[in-house]
Amino acid sequence: MTQDPVYVTDALIAEDIEAYLETHQHKTMLRFITCGSVDDGKSTLIGRLLYDSKMIFEDQLAALEADSKKQGTQGQGIDFALLVDGLAAEREQGITIDVAYRFFTTEKRKFIVADTPGHEQYTRNMVTGASTADLAVILIDARKGVLTQTRRHSFLAHLIGIRNIVLAVNKMDLVDYSQSRFDEIVADYRAFAASIGIEGFTALPISGYMGDNITSLSPNMPWYQAPAYFGRSLMDHLETVEVGQAREVAQPFRMPVQWVNRPNLDFRGFAGLVASGSVKPGDAVRVLPSGKTSTVARIVTFDGDLDEAVAGQSITLTLADEIDCSRGDVLALADNPPQVADQFEAQVVWLSDAPLIPGRAYWLKSGTQMVSATVQAPKYTVNVNTMEHVAADTLELNAIGVAHVTTDRAITFEPYGENRTLGGFILIDKITNATVAAGMLQSALRRAENVHWQALDITRDARASAKTQRPAVLWFTGLSGSGKSTIANLVEKKLHALGKHTFLLDGDNVRHGLNKDLGFNEADRIENIRRVGEVARLMTDAGLIVLTAFISPFRAERELARSLIPDGEFFEVFVDTPLAVAESRDVKGLYKKAREGKIPNFTGISSPYEPPVAPEIRIDTTSISPEDAAELIVAKLLGDYWMPEI
Repeated sequence: MTQDPVYVTDALIAEDIEAYLETHQHKTMLRFITCGSVDDGKSTLIGRLLYDSKMIFEDQLAALEADSKKQGTQGQGIDFALLVDGLAAEREQGITIDVAYRFFTTEKRKFIVADTPGHEQYTRNMVTGASTADLAVILIDARKGVLTQTRRHSFLAHLIGIRNIVLAVNKMDLVDYSQSRFDEIVADYRAFAASIGIEGFTALPISGYMGDNITSLSPNMPWYQAPAYFGRSLMDHLETVEVGQAREVAQPFRMPVQWVNRPNLDFRGFAGLVASGSVKPGDAVRVLPSGKTSTVARIVTFDGDLDEAVAGQSITLTLADEIDCSRGDVLALADNPPQVADQFEAQVVWLSDAPLIPGRAYWLKSGTQMVSATVQAPKYTVNVNTMEHVAADTLELNAIGVAHVTTDRAITFEPYGENRTLGGFILIDKITNATVAAGMLQSALRRAENVHWQALDITRDARASAKTQRPAVLWFTGLSGSGKSTIANLVEKKLHALGKHTFLLDGDNVRHGLNKDLGFNEADRIENIRRVGEVARLMTDAGLIVLTAFISPFRAERELARSLIPDGEFFEVFVDTPLAVAESRDVKGLYKKAREGKIPNFTGISSPYEPPVAPEIRIDTTSISPEDAAELIVAKLLGDYWMPEI
């Protein structure tokens, strides 16, 4: 095949390298992904693009030719997929596992392409690659047609906000370049695309291995040049498709603050990447969520001050007024700010092997904002084959659902369809720090707008002062039978004898009233602790010393309870009793029933207990009596914490 002369290496590199770099610097950038099902030819297509755009050095080409003979799947021919599949496991299995990013350039544009996995097991990696893409190339094997992963990846690409969709029907050489087969696949995909809201896409018949319609039109498919078809090569389309930055610039100004730049006493600037819109010195801006306003004094960059900054630029803004603004805040136009809320409806893509636990607290990261958040049981999940809304109690790996998300404090947001930066988020497990989900905020719940904090004249400090004590929470945790309730009861008696105002929340007692509607599965246990944590917070607001005696088996929920209480007022008391010792006591006969299978989800037997990592107080009940333990806890509280007068 003859090569289009545009892909001959630019002679300007040898003639004037500085001129070439200057030209290269001002080229537009297109980020795109290739996705689809297994063996649709994604890696081969990218390898072909790199090869045809002359982005392979001679030593790389020599290595590719040698590797193709040893590990390739094309006989003695070049296996272009080996340019992208770098992991040994990928080469051995012939599949893509991780996201591979590759850079290449032509005379007209720069490109960053992400090769995303086709296996359903690695859908999470596809979401990662798609999150920054402007265009998606959906590959379909001409022999197989539209498959489940084709639908899944198309739905995810559309959900994430990619509006430039290329349907590349690959391996046309293996179906004799059949026009009827191409038309059949396009018609099938068009029906599916319409059902998920994809308004239009560009369909191309290609062969990644043979190079048909990749960088130039193929003589093997003359029918493709008829008016009814797109009639252009893939590279021609990639070079000319409109990049989304123009749309971002046209939107209102938004800049999440990444850090406060304070090199000396005379300079205080707010650094960040402009997510949308433009800003000039003198523009009135608002800091969110606080709502304070000022005007832009300077736009500072490494190369000097700017007269205007636009979406995509990293800048430092100085303001005319000394107002409170820190990392996580958002600077926006004063007369057109984004919304602020703490309850949302969101679309969630679950990326973890462990399912969603409704009510469990996760870290939610949106832009530069990081808050604690809980996700309710999903309203429904989406069947990617039928687009049917399916009822579900949780979200499993790769599930796509709609759920309500609540954050512990208000965050600045815009619907994802309007602003990816302020509308997109990830969820992070608080214990493992693993990213478990990606999500798109759709709207604030109406109750978030209508329910407000009521200002009260009698403050928390005033209530505590009337009792001449500081409030505190003593959170007793341990296995059933460890002695939590016994020790907590003794501690309360001793504090009461000292004239302190206390209240003991016991696990069994609470389940007779406040939490009698809850069972003992994982989700209900989490909700049980959430409610107790909220009650404990209200009681400390009343100035009380609150003691809670609950198994509370999960660290994440104990940390959630801690987060509700001011720093220094939460004491985790780990009543550390070995399982064998706790089971030998078995005062209530619960362990025996659990061993017989009569009590499901019993902590220590059929449900895990996660011991505290760094409790304020640890009680070893094998070496200390309950009475002595209570004395130790009271001494710790009074000695390290207590201030009798406020």
